[in-house]
Amino acid sequence: MTGRGRCRSPDDRGAVTVEAAVVIFGLVLVLVLGSAAVAAVIGQVRCVDAAREAARLVARGEPERVDSMVGALAPAGATVAVHTEDDTVRVEVTAEPAGGLLPGVHLRARAFAVLEAASADG
Repeated sequence: MTGRGRCRSPDDRGAVTVEAAVVIFGLVLVLVLGSAAVAAVIGQVRCVDAAREAARLVARGEPERVDSMVGALAPAGATVAVHTEDDTVRVEVTAEPAGGLLPGVHLRARAFAVLEAASADG
């Protein structure tokens, strides 16, 4: 027995190093996944904003500005689809969150607007 009251076998050497490495790996993994989740939430909000603004632009009769506005508001690589039916417009913005760090998670936002009278007549 040692002076501390614990008997150490030669097989215990390095066990603390392995445990520390596992704990550090776990902390880094939690940090990365947490950051990716926060980035996904922020990306979703940006998609909602972009879809809403795009629907307003189309309803006002300015569809040529949609792509540049979505490029400015939505996450990088987002796509936009505009569907007009009767007097309404539906805009969908889709994107991948956090540069693809969350496989299987897709961001999608939809917005609807009623076409203004001037653009519905013209």
